[in-house]
Amino acid sequence: MFERPGPAAAPRIWEVGALCRAIADALEARFNPVAVRGEITGFSRASSGHCYFSIKDANGQLRCAMFRRAATLLDFSPRDGELVEVRGRLGVYEARGDLQFIVENMQRAGQGALFEQFLRLKAQLDAEGLFDTARKRPLPLQPRGIGLVTSAGAAALHDVVTALRRRVPHIPVVLVPAQVQGVAAPPSIIAALSKLYLLAQAGRAHGADSNQHPSIDVILLVRGGGSIEDLWAFNDEQLARTIVQSPVPLVSGVGHETDFTIADFCADLRAPTPTAAAELVAQPREVWLGALGLLAGRLSDGVQRQLDVRHQRLDQAAARLGRPSGLVARQQLQLARLAQRMRHGVLLKMQRLTQSHQALAVNLPQALQRSVAQHTDRLDRAALRLELLDPRLVLQRGYALLTDTSGQAVTSVRQTQPGDALRATLADGAVDVTVSQPRLL
Repeated sequence: MFERPGPAAAPRIWEVGALCRAIADALEARFNPVAVRGEITGFSRASSGHCYFSIKDANGQLRCAMFRRAATLLDFSPRDGELVEVRGRLGVYEARGDLQFIVENMQRAGQGALFEQFLRLKAQLDAEGLFDTARKRPLPLQPRGIGLVTSAGAAALHDVVTALRRRVPHIPVVLVPAQVQGVAAPPSIIAALSKLYLLAQAGRAHGADSNQHPSIDVILLVRGGGSIEDLWAFNDEQLARTIVQSPVPLVSGVGHETDFTIADFCADLRAPTPTAAAELVAQPREVWLGALGLLAGRLSDGVQRQLDVRHQRLDQAAARLGRPSGLVARQQLQLARLAQRMRHGVLLKMQRLTQSHQALAVNLPQALQRSVAQHTDRLDRAALRLELLDPRLVLQRGYALLTDTSGQAVTSVRQTQPGDALRATLADGAVDVTVSQPRLL
């Protein structure tokens, strides 16, 4: 016990360590064990596994230490700003003379009843099939529009808009603000989602080009982190049933990575943070531009290969066709051979007829002689017509076969330009000419 000094008695002189131990003993006897409710600040976890932080409220702050044995029993990850209830022993850290609270147990403030309510609702909705993976839809690779529900003044809105502007500035975003905390939050979120559902359905009905009905292909429901009480609006049963009625895929980005709500299980996809939710529905524009460039290169290569094949076939056809002048010469030779064979055949026939009927020629009737003469005349005229078809006769009359430098026949002045080099094939040779001025008749 402490002795109260008398009026004339001098105060006792303490050793520092002894005074710290005495204060610690007094605190132990007066307060411990003790429970404290407050907000975490300055939380850190050392490599040894011990945790150090402070508990504060509007009127004070208390240094805390939680040793590894107690820290391993935590079922959540404490973080700054979180309201918690801690139980332990109040003492003095003699090495610094600091008041210190040794935490032996920690839980989120109010977590017990709320968490049990959360588990009951989760089990009920899971049994009804609201969490089934079979009903969850994949996200569109290229949404034409993005719906967004969050608080108009929240940091989550800034994070989402920043991510979308950076990655897909060309995609329109339709924001329907809502309260995201408190008793009025669930009906406010439900109303905002219902409005987006109507816009999404109207956009599909009127097509992608309607200015009055924007096309919404995906919806983001986001909120920043907080305590279980702060996020409790997203554990509302009616909100859960509204989420599963979404006509388009819905992404939930509520709280931090360690936070889970009923909305997360009902959504088509759960994102660990609001920013991650935005990134899931917004493939960077550079990715699509790179894919388009790759496809354009493949298309260009395919077209070039087809052109090469067509050019090769054209070259082969041109080689088989040859020069027109050569073809004309071959036809002329063929006509000459046919004319010669016909003349030879006629003469041979005449000789055979003459030899076989020479003895009777004197006695043939005049009509038979006229018939022979007529046949002979016909054969002569046929031979003459064959000779007239000989292209060389045409060239001998002053005409010429006109070709360009590639051997193609030139049949119209529209095929020529001033300065073109041409070749004129005549009866006895060829002449190279140059076009001066084409004139139409």
